[in-house]
Amino acid sequence: MFYSDERLALFIDGANLHAATKLLEFEIDFKLLHEEFSKYGKLLRAYYYTALIENDEHSGIKPLVDWLNYNGFTMITKPAKEFIDSQGSRKIKGNMDIELTVDAMELAPHVDHIILFSGDGDFRPMVESVQRQGVRVTVVSTTRSQPPMIADELRRQCDNFIELDTLRKTIGRSSRK
Repeated sequence: MFYSDERLALFIDGANLHAATKLLEFEIDFKLLHEEFSKYGKLLRAYYYTALIENDEHSGIKPLVDWLNYNGFTMITKPAKEFIDSQGSRKIKGNMDIELTVDAMELAPHVDHIILFSGDGDFRPMVESVQRQGVRVTVVSTTRSQPPMIADELRRQCDNFIELDTLRKTIGRSSRK
């Protein structure tokens, strides 16, 4: 539930949202997402968090990062770390949980409602903290994927849960295969 006079902020965990939409087989049209959530109140900030592989000129995320940066989103990025796991496979790590949490807690005194696009249970303490400051929190994720992308503890903590799949017609476009 949203109130038209609320000051809103979007916090998008890019990797988590990408994984959820991939499982649901649709892509987000971020222009439509921004327009849709601007209707829910006064959208003060829209943050998008992602790790980037340095020196990867062929990265599919770079055009999205550039577009978002010029179209109303604040981009929060950091270099991803590459490593070889114990089986000898190349792995990439780029967790943005701390950055998102710090930003949400700093912005909490200036907003009425935070919309978190992530199902990561690690965000439960952050949600609880901003709620203690009087901020309502809506989480956007999915239970309809296999496996579900929303942690039970996060869903129980938030004030409102929006099933990502129900937004498909509003903010989605069909996946390119």
